[in-house]
Amino acid sequence: MDVLEIPNTAKTPQISLNPNGHLLIAGRSIPENSIEFYRSTMEWLVEYARQPQPVTEVEMHFEYFNTSSSKCILDIFKHLAKIHEMPGKEVKVKWFFFQEDEDMFESGNDYSTIVKIPFEFIASEEGA
Repeated sequence: MDVLEIPNTAKTPQISLNPNGHLLIAGRSIPENSIEFYRSTMEWLVEYARQPQPVTEVEMHFEYFNTSSSKCILDIFKHLAKIHEMPGKEVKVKWFFFQEDEDMFESGNDYSTIVKIPFEFIASEEGA
């Protein structure tokens, strides 16, 4: 299984998915077509779920995401929740947000209540 690396743009986040169990999504997510943009991420997660690491660490550093991206992000967490439910497997999410950005904190909190994965919320003064 290969590493998936997608560099960030003004409208799309950086995505770095490593089969060693470290997953990172960072930046703004306002693509023209969210489903198409996140397709490779979903495909990678399906493949990864066949033989996940004992611990999968996920870092989310969103500056902003639009409504269509929020659905794709939820789908990512649903894939991760399936991994977390596997015997001997654990998923940990670190949700980074600007200290002053209550909306981004609330978004992460909403995701954490929908999917049963442990979230750690990390506020930063300088941003995600």
